[in-house]
Amino acid sequence: MYFNTPFMDIRPIVVGLGFLVLGFAVTFLVKLYKTRMVFVRLRRQGMPMPPHSFLFGHLGIINDILQSIPDDCHPHYYLDAIRQEYPDLSDPFYLDFWPFSSSMILVGTPDVASQFTQERSLPKLEDLRIYMEPLTGEKNLLTMEGKEWKTWRGIYNPGFAASHLMTLVPGIVEDVLDFSETLKKYANLAGMFKLEELTNRVTVDIIGRVVLDTKMNAQHSENDFLAGMRSQVKWLPIGNEINPLKKWNPIRPFVFRYNTRRMDRWLSSALDERFALRQGLGEAAMLKRSKPVIDLALDTYLLDQGLNEKCVRPMEDTFKAMSMNQIKLFLFAGHDTTSSTLCYMYYLLQKNPEIQKKLHAELDDVFGTDLTKTASLITENPHILNKLSYTVAVVKETLRLFAPASSVRVGEPDFFLNVNGVQYPTEGFGIWSVARASHHNPTLWPEAEAFIPERWLVPEGDPLYPVKGAFRPFEFGPRNCIGQEVVMLETRIIMALTVREFIVEPSYAEFDRRMGRVSKTFHGERAYQVLSGSAKAADGMPCRVRMR
Repeated sequence: MYFNTPFMDIRPIVVGLGFLVLGFAVTFLVKLYKTRMVFVRLRRQGMPMPPHSFLFGHLGIINDILQSIPDDCHPHYYLDAIRQEYPDLSDPFYLDFWPFSSSMILVGTPDVASQFTQERSLPKLEDLRIYMEPLTGEKNLLTMEGKEWKTWRGIYNPGFAASHLMTLVPGIVEDVLDFSETLKKYANLAGMFKLEELTNRVTVDIIGRVVLDTKMNAQHSENDFLAGMRSQVKWLPIGNEINPLKKWNPIRPFVFRYNTRRMDRWLSSALDERFALRQGLGEAAMLKRSKPVIDLALDTYLLDQGLNEKCVRPMEDTFKAMSMNQIKLFLFAGHDTTSSTLCYMYYLLQKNPEIQKKLHAELDDVFGTDLTKTASLITENPHILNKLSYTVAVVKETLRLFAPASSVRVGEPDFFLNVNGVQYPTEGFGIWSVARASHHNPTLWPEAEAFIPERWLVPEGDPLYPVKGAFRPFEFGPRNCIGQEVVMLETRIIMALTVREFIVEPSYAEFDRRMGRVSKTFHGERAYQVLSGSAKAADGMPCRVRMR
């Protein structure tokens, strides 16, 4: 006897799955063929690239590079490593990363970079939007395009103007004094710790105050937003990961959604509180000079829309939704890059005692030798910070040696890079302006690997004087970094209030001994950069601190 049950014949399911797999395989092979043929044609045209495999593209070369450098190195080191292996390779050159990433054109010279960031500002690469979306939401100033980007950039520009930021200095000083107290605690404990953890927290507090006039209190506690953002960064895919199980972790989307809800819930509440406070203050809020970025943005938005704030209750939905994405971007990018820069400033100053002495001399000259008065002098007269020319030079030289970010755009059918009369097609390629490559190019920078703040103080015509456009930590053109003035402001304040009081000593050798491993370096540099949101110091910059 036969029983007709749904479990008797699974052949249709197997056949269906077979066709599905076959469909994926055919699609993959067609895409593989098309992608590799693009590079075959480029090679026939004489376009520069390393040796190319029809089957593997340049993945074999990237794998060889990863075997010769620390496995967590930031991808912006690839250009250096490839040039070392193929010294006759010209700039720019093509790289075939498919299927792990978009095929790229790597650019390391400012005259070429300016063509797609300044002369014509190309759109941002889709891969960047995908990478950043878990942190910032889909529509943000980093990845939006066209009229929408222009509108919202205009709304937020006033809050990041240097003149306006000066009105927020007293609050920033409060957060930096908290940071100073934390350094004192670690000095008393006399133990090793990761400096990045401390610099992350002080810069989150500063950006929270600048953007929202909210005390994030990151230096003393954790909230849902901070916990969500930190978790989100840890779960971001590593740029040089070629293991598909790690690169496309199936758990990652669920973690991203959970963290996004946490961050959005906290931000929504913070924005509602800020809007209620504005309405409670009435005209006093409108006349106050030291407004956070969000207040100036709301003023601009209501003016542009012809709206009266008194008639908008609660906060206008479009503004709130877009602002939540922008604030996530500001809090992430604003704290992430500055945190890294601070770590490297302490690191470089400790390695270069003569430069540190010059920095101390400038601070003594501007603020006097009584360190207890520095904070009040800055609070009472924020413009005194404009006298710190050598300090600014130290910040810029740190950004040159350890650029925290670069710019990646997408090519278009009618756009060609022009290099000595040769036209480089860009359609279908990401175009990566590798800031680190430009910053370490010995043809652009005398003694390119040396820490020389004086190069930012010499007159034009001096051999050290920077080549126009070669310094690109914030990029140029209309899509330059909106928060660059915040970076320059907060780093000056932090240096002024800490560098004469504390000695921060990197402890990589001790850290490696504790971890029981051989020290990893890139070109002899133990504090090489890794990709963790932006470019960060390897292993979080382990160090010790003591009172001076």
